[in-house]
Amino acid sequence: MKKTKSSVTQNDVAREAGVTRSMVSYVISGNSDRSVAPETRKRILDAIERLGYRPNKAAQALQQGDIAFASNKIGVVLCTSEMFLRPYYAEIISGIHLEAHEQNCQVSFIRFFEELKNPVLFNTLIHEEEIGGLILVAVDQCIKTDEDKKIVEKIKERLSRIVCVEFQYEGLSSVMFDRQETARRAAEYLIERGFSSIGYIGENDERVHGVQLALSEGKLEAGREKFYLFETFDMNGGFRAVDSLFASGKMPRAVVCGSDEVAIGVLSGLSKRKISVPQEVAVISMDNIEISEYTCPPLTTMNVQKKAMGEQAVKMIVSGTAGKDEQAMRIMLPSSIVVRESC
Repeated sequence: MKKTKSSVTQNDVAREAGVTRSMVSYVISGNSDRSVAPETRKRILDAIERLGYRPNKAAQALQQGDIAFASNKIGVVLCTSEMFLRPYYAEIISGIHLEAHEQNCQVSFIRFFEELKNPVLFNTLIHEEEIGGLILVAVDQCIKTDEDKKIVEKIKERLSRIVCVEFQYEGLSSVMFDRQETARRAAEYLIERGFSSIGYIGENDERVHGVQLALSEGKLEAGREKFYLFETFDMNGGFRAVDSLFASGKMPRAVVCGSDEVAIGVLSGLSKRKISVPQEVAVISMDNIEISEYTCPPLTTMNVQKKAMGEQAVKMIVSGTAGKDEQAMRIMLPSSIVVRESC
């Protein structure tokens, strides 16, 4: 009787490739403790392709134990599906996948926070027989109610290795960039360039305090009501901010944008009004997403280590340093200025 793909074993692959079963196991597992000659690896992979071999998960779990079998699997939870459309978060997710591959780990699932409110799905995914660690990406943006907080607390009870990316949560490990310091340095750069009329357009978080601190240190007007011009987080909001400021006659000489996406909207709005950058209004932002180099004019921005945040989160889970409560680790990755032509 012809074997089905599900019934092909590692012994079958070994016979087909003319190697030992242990050699096949090393290649399949990606184990780096033992070197395998390139030509031998190719023979094994070719045999796998010819025979249509796929691992028997049930047998592996039975052999290793459910928790050990799941130890190299990582789950990812995003705030919303909108993050797939945001270049900033795409780089973080890319970093997670790249480092998981380097560490011989598997990203078992990517889900959205709202989905975890389904108890069946939550109980299926969030336990140590399914994943060895969980990465929460910018989930703070959707923690609005006590019920939302209960979901995070349940996750915390279920799993020992959890890393928050782009936010901090009490008792959990995290990796992010210093928003306040990054915004402070962006505003400081404008002050060093001789600008004294400076405004901020962006999210209402630590970045606002950073701009305020720089203005205060530069002995400029640092009243929040004076420099915080418009609250937004995307391109459309940046565009609308320019319309609002133009209508009110409150357009400053220089603007700090909370993100490159906001800045792109601001540049578009200024272009629509035929306001030249940087001759009439200078613009600086933060993130350094790829498109910032190709705007008109190219954006001066603070480079945030987006991919490195995803990579670091995986490393913390694999190394076991993603502790909780008193053992929670907080990592702040530094940012640096990328000078272009917008200010």
